[in-house]
Amino acid sequence: MASRFFLSIGCCMALAFQHVCADGGRLIATGGASSLEGAAGGGITPWAMLAGYGEQNEWGATAFATSVNLPDYRLDVAGLAVAYDNRVELSFARQRFDLGSLVNKLNLPDDHLDQDIYAIKVRLFGDVIYDTLPQVSVGLQYKHQNDFLIPSLVGARRDSDTEGYLAASRLFMGAAFGYNLLVNGSLRYSRANELGLLGFGGDRRDTRSVLKEGSLAVLLNPRWALGIEYRQKPDNLSFSGESDWSDLFVGYFPNKHVSMVLAYARLGEIATLDRQNGLYLSIQGGF
Repeated sequence: MASRFFLSIGCCMALAFQHVCADGGRLIATGGASSLEGAAGGGITPWAMLAGYGEQNEWGATAFATSVNLPDYRLDVAGLAVAYDNRVELSFARQRFDLGSLVNKLNLPDDHLDQDIYAIKVRLFGDVIYDTLPQVSVGLQYKHQNDFLIPSLVGARRDSDTEGYLAASRLFMGAAFGYNLLVNGSLRYSRANELGLLGFGGDRRDTRSVLKEGSLAVLLNPRWALGIEYRQKPDNLSFSGESDWSDLFVGYFPNKHVSMVLAYARLGEIATLDRQNGLYLSIQGGF
């Protein structure tokens, strides 16, 4: 089932390459990459920018595949996003979290967890470059955890939930020793445990929290970016602590139709296993 899904994503990426738009309009790299939850942005957090490079009355779309390899786990994500008028973005992502060594350690009934994420993002005002105000967008994500037995056993209260976020992004021209500097800050309202892969809410806390997220990226030239990200996490389960996430990434944007992100992700403790730090690789195709 998972292999068929990833194959379909690959077909969508091929179609995206065949139906490209003109290279005018928004600057290269201002479409961002694809976050783990499918929305346009960095790797672990969405940005205010929308998917693709469509401007007024134009469409933009992306398809992506991401893999995060950790000492004891593996996370694979694939998804699609479409945007219109540089105003509204719709996205879908499927996450598969392989539990690795935790299966034998805790004698678990399943060896992986799956989650589907349906989302909408709306640009409220501003522009990342061409306005006096930063680009500000609001997003809403509906998440459904498809394998709820394990999350329920560790104290999660529900298998699905809706969360929202507010993001602001700005590109400061020549602000980092002559290089362009992208700054993004977000506030998320959520009670998801490990993005929702371990369900929502818990025995310790079952209310949503306001969580901070941020990104800084230096555009070394129009095709290369170097940056860092941070994402605050809730701590709802007494079963295990939940660490805040961060990463150091390199983004490569050879043209407006493909992007690649390689990162070193520091994810800390996940489901009782500490030092879950490893490599993140994401490939996106779009127009």
